[in-house]
Amino acid sequence: MSRFAASQLGPQQRAAAMERLRTETFDVVVIGGGVTGAGAALDAASRGLSVALVEARDYAAGTSSRSSKLIHGGLRYLEQLNFGLVREALEERGRLLTTLAPHLVRPTPFLLPLEHRGWQRLYYGAGVALYDTLGSILGTSRGLPRHQHLTRTGARRLFPGLRRDALVGAIRYYDGHVDDARFVLTLARTAASYGAVAATSARVVGLIRNAREVVGVQVRDLESEEEFEVRARTVVAATGVWSDDLSEMLHERPGLRVRASKGVHLVVPRSVISGDVGLILRTEKSVLFVIPWGGHWIIGTTDTDWDLDRAHPAASSVDIDYILDHVNAVLERPITHEDIEGVYAGLRPLLAGEVEATSKLSREHAVVEPMLGLMLVAGGKYTTYRVMAADVIDKAARRLHDVPESRTQDIPLIGADGFAAVWANRADLARRHGLTVGAIEHLLERYGSLTAELLESIDVNPRLGRPVVGAPEYLAAEIAYAASHEGALHLEDVLTRRTRISIETAHRGLDSVEDVADVLAPVLGWDAATRRREVEHYRARVLAERESQRMPDDRTADAARLGAPDVRKPSTRP
Repeated sequence: MSRFAASQLGPQQRAAAMERLRTETFDVVVIGGGVTGAGAALDAASRGLSVALVEARDYAAGTSSRSSKLIHGGLRYLEQLNFGLVREALEERGRLLTTLAPHLVRPTPFLLPLEHRGWQRLYYGAGVALYDTLGSILGTSRGLPRHQHLTRTGARRLFPGLRRDALVGAIRYYDGHVDDARFVLTLARTAASYGAVAATSARVVGLIRNAREVVGVQVRDLESEEEFEVRARTVVAATGVWSDDLSEMLHERPGLRVRASKGVHLVVPRSVISGDVGLILRTEKSVLFVIPWGGHWIIGTTDTDWDLDRAHPAASSVDIDYILDHVNAVLERPITHEDIEGVYAGLRPLLAGEVEATSKLSREHAVVEPMLGLMLVAGGKYTTYRVMAADVIDKAARRLHDVPESRTQDIPLIGADGFAAVWANRADLARRHGLTVGAIEHLLERYGSLTAELLESIDVNPRLGRPVVGAPEYLAAEIAYAASHEGALHLEDVLTRRTRISIETAHRGLDSVEDVADVLAPVLGWDAATRRREVEHYRARVLAERESQRMPDDRTADAARLGAPDVRKPSTRP
């Protein structure tokens, strides 16, 4: 079986995975299908270990699909003198842009507006120069131009939507951006291509212990409601803001404490703001980004403590107004509530410290072993997921024998191999398959060289070449592929993570839901009742989110969001 074939995550593969989970003993079981968990599964599998990856909901369903979607060194951490974190992140940024995922991670220019003459240009200029220099020394800035100082006129030429009185000049620099959910899915599929057993809707509800040693996990299949044991020589928990839940299973503190910080982002049409580059703005609490995102802008984020429901963090009207107030302070044409297409909220897992302000808590990571056989990795930032994954598998490897060192710094994710050649040939590809060049570019930037699989499906069934109702930038083939190859089990998985229809359309996917359900039903074997239930659940989810975004504070927003039940059957155990 080829690596491409082994990476397929469809209904048949899930059934096989659940059987293997029941019957095999694994070197490593990874709990959590976010970027760190998927990265750990790939790290372990590529070392030749037998690996199982179990996720309670869907790949990237938590924090890893709700980030600012940046691959960056963390310019603001230089101000905190955290040179080690910036160096590490810049090194990883370079790998992602050039080797690991050039089809998913792309360079993006940003403007850093200057409000004061003289000292601010010197101060910020020195920071950005150091940022570029660190990248150059590490050899990670290949393909990224160095920063450039701009006058006010030069800055407004790149970003005409900026108010003239909002800046005296600017500095342009480069970082990277990524579709975070697609990246995590690609990580999981790459791990599967190396032999990892991967399953979603598989919630860990308990730890199996032999005296003071963890020897496996108790898993509940949320699709069938069956429970079973998965045996392992080591268990790795990459559970992010859910890390403290381990204390309930262990009946003791796991050795570190993770706090959740809520970050809210708005999505607006590209036509609302006149600009060709991103913006980075300072606020009194954190940093605000305005990020180009295809035909849209992503604007965020907030940074506030959150101690309510972690599965569905809710954005309140206060969060939305905070973002609008700050971005409108620098825009000639203010953004209104009516301009907003999508809103999403995510939780950052921060290692708790003595400082109360979440924006000042550590973005570094930690690996602890609270009990023999159980490793917990927490903290960190999206860009450095690979380092976190390698660190925790290094620790797990000490319990095993003759385990090679991590190889992931040199392993391209699936879709990366051959991407440059396919991209160069995109016009011919479009002609041969009867699609526009724009449609081919859209596919290549989401699937890389795996685009061939989607084009083959369209050749077999030309009806899959049509646009999705209500979201014409996506093709029906992408919906079918999400279920047949990418592990999607529910409408929400497709509309919010395999695609971004839920945040890229003003209707939040409601105009698309029936069409998407029609495409998914035969692939997933839904009967009429299941299809109807899926549509009802998705509609209720959108209505609950819209209601929460009208609420004046976190508690009322949380209560409104929880008005819609999950389509996955909730666990009855911790």
